[in-house]
Amino acid sequence: MAHDLHLKLKEAIRTKNAEATVENNDGSSTVIEFKNVSKSYPNNVHALKDVSFKINIGEFISLVGPSGAGKSTLIRLLTAAEKPSSGDIFVAGRDITRLRKTEVPFYHRKVGVIFQDFKLLPRKTVYENVAFALEVADATNEEIREKVPNIIEIVGLTSRIKALSEELSGGEKQRVSIARALVHNPKLLIADEPTGNLDPVSTWEIIELLFKINKQGTIVVLATHDKEVVDTLERRVISLRDGSIVSDQNKGKYVL
Repeated sequence: MAHDLHLKLKEAIRTKNAEATVENNDGSSTVIEFKNVSKSYPNNVHALKDVSFKINIGEFISLVGPSGAGKSTLIRLLTAAEKPSSGDIFVAGRDITRLRKTEVPFYHRKVGVIFQDFKLLPRKTVYENVAFALEVADATNEEIREKVPNIIEIVGLTSRIKALSEELSGGEKQRVSIARALVHNPKLLIADEPTGNLDPVSTWEIIELLFKINKQGTIVVLATHDKEVVDTLERRVISLRDGSIVSDQNKGKYVL
């Protein structure tokens, strides 16, 4: 089954790549830009060193590198969980390094984040886990009742909408995590090792879902150690080593 899903995804990717138009990298299509970004920690730890790159509308980026390369630090900076030691990070034309603390929660509503360990609420149903992301954003009960079932349908969990998080498989838990990340219609979806704890079948189901989301126009940044996934996607690959970008290739491969 995993092999069939793999082949199905490869065919979808070939079709998408054949239909894709080339964006001019002149700034008009740039949504995200890192400009000379460095991040250091105490004890002379340099997690990122003068990193610069741009991400355009609709791109699917695989972020790869060995442990300690700087992937997690880059993601924390992109989600405004931390600030760089130097440099600027622009998202939709705004320098997020200058966000005030009171502005960060509103920024988070525009950025969906998916984690390896799911981070679901225990003893809550699929519906309640997804609804929670709207409740904390002060959505009305009417908005929640209207939106949550639609999002759950997108990730293919309508039949499990009343299931508790403890009753879900790993793949189903990750689908709930994706649904929760989509509730605010983000233009950017960050997936941090989303298949690290999944079996091969669930892995390809989640990658297929991320690819489907990307086809709708959402930028996807996928941090992963999975060589087969990266090589199958045949999309842009940014490789990090020792805090620096060592490769940035369109239709790239997993190279360390």
